Amino acid sequence: MACVAVTWARPESTYTYKWDNINVDEILESNRLLKGYVDCLLGKGRCTPDGKALKETLPDALEHECVKCTGKQKSGADKVIRHLVNKRPDLWKELAVKYDPDNIYQARYKDKIDAVKGSA
Repeated sequence: MACVAVTWARPESTYTYKWDNINVDEILESNRLLKGYVDCLLGKGRCTPDGKALKETLPDALEHECVKCTGKQKSGADKVIRHLVNKRPDLWKELAVKYDPDNIYQARYKDKIDAVKGSA
C-alpha cells in the first residue's frame, strides 16, 4: 500500500523512472481508474501493464520501506496513502487485508499513516 500506483521494478538500485510522470491525481480523482488499479492489486480484475508491474513490485517496496523508490514515486505513494486513508478507507482496508494480513506494515508505518489521517 505504501507505494500504490507509483512503483515499478527493475533490477538496478531504484525502480524504473519510466512511470515517474504518471498523473497520480488523475487516477485518484477517477473512481474508474482507481478501482481498476485496486482490483488489479487484489486479483479481482484485469491488470494494465502498469498495474501488473505495480502488483509485482508492491511487496518488495513494502518490505524494504520503498528504498528503491525514486523521489517522485515516494511523493506519489504518500499522496495515494493520504487519499486512501482519508477518502477511501474501504479500499485501504481491502489492500491491507491482501498485502498486510499480519498487520506487520501497518505497525511499521503507523506513525506515517497516523500523520496523514485527516489531511486530504
